[in-house]
Amino acid sequence: MKNLIKKILKEYKEEEKILVIPSLKYFGDDWNVLQSFLKSKRNPKWKLLDDLNLNGKSIKSLENLQSVAGNLDLRYTEIESLGNLQSVGGNLNLSNTPIESLGNLQSVGGNLDLYNTPIKSLGNLQSVGGYLDLSNTPIESLGNLQSVGGGLDLNGTPIESLGNLQYVGEDLYLRYTEIKSLGNLQHVGGSLNLYNTPLESLENLMSVGGYFNLMNTPLESLGNLQYVGDWLSLRNTPISKKYTKEEIRQMVDVKGKIFM
Repeated sequence: MKNLIKKILKEYKEEEKILVIPSLKYFGDDWNVLQSFLKSKRNPKWKLLDDLNLNGKSIKSLENLQSVAGNLDLRYTEIESLGNLQSVGGNLNLSNTPIESLGNLQSVGGNLDLYNTPIKSLGNLQSVGGYLDLSNTPIESLGNLQSVGGGLDLNGTPIESLGNLQYVGEDLYLRYTEIKSLGNLQHVGGSLNLYNTPLESLENLMSVGGYFNLMNTPLESLGNLQYVGDWLSLRNTPISKKYTKEEIRQMVDVKGKIFM
């Protein structure tokens, strides 16, 4: 263990002034032991090349931790700040924590779970490779977020605009929201349910890979929409009174049924 720590310190001095920690295992899987070690080195910037499980531990900040190569589990902690954390290569679980902002975090390679948190800001977050769960949170803006590789759950949030978001790889859940603008959204790989929302325009949306439910919306135009991979529901919308099913199919390539 002493030889490993010497090697870590040597690489830290010679390279980019970021301490590289291979695994918490080299500190007996004890977060406090690692913190004591970092403190003795005047709390340098550091990154972890493994998973980090802090589930249920008494921790409020990650301070100078820059990146975690694997999964980061912070469930049921007292975490209030991610400090200087910029990236997580695997899953990041923050459910049931008091976190309100993601701060400097820019990317999560896997799933990001923020269920049952008072999250108000995604900070500098730009991409999530997997599923993003924001259901039943007070989130009002997606900030700089541009892409979600998996599904995006915004059910029960006060969100009104998707802002800079351009791509969702799987289903997009917007039931029980006050969504008014899809912002820069262009593609949804799965299904999109906008039933009974106040949405008035599809703006930049071009394709929905699954079903597309627009029932009970005040939508008057399909905008730039070109493709729907399953059924399309336009029941009780102004569009259903302006066009026939045949006219809709001339405008949009709908692979399934159209409900008017």
